[in-house]
Amino acid sequence: MAQTFLNLAQGVTGTLPNANYSGGKIGQVLNTINNTEVASSSSTYATTGLNLSITPTATSSKVLIIVTQAGVGKNSSNTKCRLKLQRGTTDIHQFDDDAGYNNATTSNYVGSSSVCYLDSPNTTSATNYRTVFSSKTNTSNVSVNTNASDSTITLMEILA
Repeated sequence: MAQTFLNLAQGVTGTLPNANYSGGKIGQVLNTINNTEVASSSSTYATTGLNLSITPTATSSKVLIIVTQAGVGKNSSNTKCRLKLQRGTTDIHQFDDDAGYNNATTSNYVGSSSVCYLDSPNTTSATNYRTVFSSKTNTSNVSVNTNASDSTITLMEILA
């Protein structure tokens, strides 16, 4: 299929041929912010407090998840902050495995860690997405939302 590009900056108007595409439209957009600091010294993943639910309108819909986990780092010792994205309690993507790591025993905060992930939940039921974190060494503190940093999660339903 040939594509035609219009330069709208030059005042050209018109319709594109074959412009009857139905997929890829945004069905809904949801967003939330969390800035409650959470710390852990465990290698067991715990919730960051950043979570949001969406109810897709069709099983064929995809969900675009955009996360900025702010205030990420390690408080001391030689550890790393690990971050995962989950659908419900199921891991769908590990988006950071060594945040704050600097091969030293000093504190190190990296600011934020982000992920953009396209999921196919295959449901029309309410679906929760969240981030979880842990300390790699199971002995030293790591934290997220340090100093009340704003973390965000945005969910977009992409219609099929």
